[in-house]
Amino acid sequence: MKVHVSEIRNAKGFRKVVLLLIISPLLIAIPLYVLNISPFSLYSPELSPVYHSMTADVSNRVSVKPKSCDISKGKWVPYAKGPYYYTNSTRCVVDDRQNCMRLGRPDAGFMKWRWKPDQCELSHFDAKEFLELVRGKSMAFVGDSVGRNQVESLMCLLANVAHPVDDAPSLEGLISRWFYSNYNFTLGLVWSPNLVKSSIGNRNGSSVVGLFNLYLDKVDEGWTSKIKDFDYLIISVGHWFSRPLIYHEKGKVIGCHMCQDANILTLSRYYGYRKALRTAFKAISGIPNFKGVTILRAFSPTHFGSDDWVRGNCSRTTPFGKEEMVMDANNLEYYLTQVDEFRTAEREGRKRGLRFMLLDVFEAMGMRPDGHPYHYGHPQNKREAIADCLHWCLPGPIDSWNEFLLHMLKVEAQRD
Repeated sequence: MKVHVSEIRNAKGFRKVVLLLIISPLLIAIPLYVLNISPFSLYSPELSPVYHSMTADVSNRVSVKPKSCDISKGKWVPYAKGPYYYTNSTRCVVDDRQNCMRLGRPDAGFMKWRWKPDQCELSHFDAKEFLELVRGKSMAFVGDSVGRNQVESLMCLLANVAHPVDDAPSLEGLISRWFYSNYNFTLGLVWSPNLVKSSIGNRNGSSVVGLFNLYLDKVDEGWTSKIKDFDYLIISVGHWFSRPLIYHEKGKVIGCHMCQDANILTLSRYYGYRKALRTAFKAISGIPNFKGVTILRAFSPTHFGSDDWVRGNCSRTTPFGKEEMVMDANNLEYYLTQVDEFRTAEREGRKRGLRFMLLDVFEAMGMRPDGHPYHYGHPQNKREAIADCLHWCLPGPIDSWNEFLLHMLKVEAQRD
């Protein structure tokens, strides 16, 4: 709006100008308020409206301090010093299936990139700083093998400073614990890939391999009974909902995903995922005396393409740039589903004084088709039979997840 000097010189015109200056911001702010968009933090138009809304919702929790910055938005930049934290021979726990270099991966370029947020610099992982922040505390990862993947990364990152006392982990066990005695810090890993109660499927005449029953309204007490005293709870699930599943609610079969039974209503994988997250978050809020911070690790995209564990192809050796990344629809739907449930849980948890945070790696990992084990997570004799485009090589891009985690711990420490 242009204001002419002649109007200002005229008293009546001056009052009009002042009135317009007062009203104009309101005319802009009111419709934005109705749409639940902050008029003071409009986001770039290149991302979807749903993605904008999610970002706005978590910005005050994850990205305010240190240095106001949304670490989830950015790009991968070359970093010639990589791998800069550890090697595949460092004394730490690395599952052979993610130990890509030991099993013959011929290129090392996937380790020579760093995540660069659009608005700031993401600090390198500082093991001493991390351990000081968690001194006297405990942290439990609950979920699937991708969560275990992050735990192994974290332990390797910490190995330059400290090692836990001997406590042999069991990958199939309900919980593994590692105790860093010099820092009085306990790290835990709980296996619960669906978060809710489950059992092996048993349908008469069914030929479906790997069929599971999921009881969507009953939480898996195998993890809820063990995390009440943890200071940090990190939820990491998603991929197991792509398996053949029969859904139960209120003691009855209400549908299934990929069960190949014409007598059962077909429901999507996202239906089961949404209900399981809802049940899990409700259970967390209902744990007596639980005061820990709950962190949902955002869905980690796969790069199988249109194929599977046998025919999938993640042979690329460099990251995607933003302009060339096309997100798989299934990956995106998983992500949007969990963010939706996270936002609801965060609002409800706030009423009880509970903290919920989102460790948002979705965009960053969507750009890393080069970081998976592919055929190099298995011995030569099994190499052509399995193409792992789901888990992440160690060392590799998954180390950035713990850089994100350290950043969030620093934000939380400043808040306290």
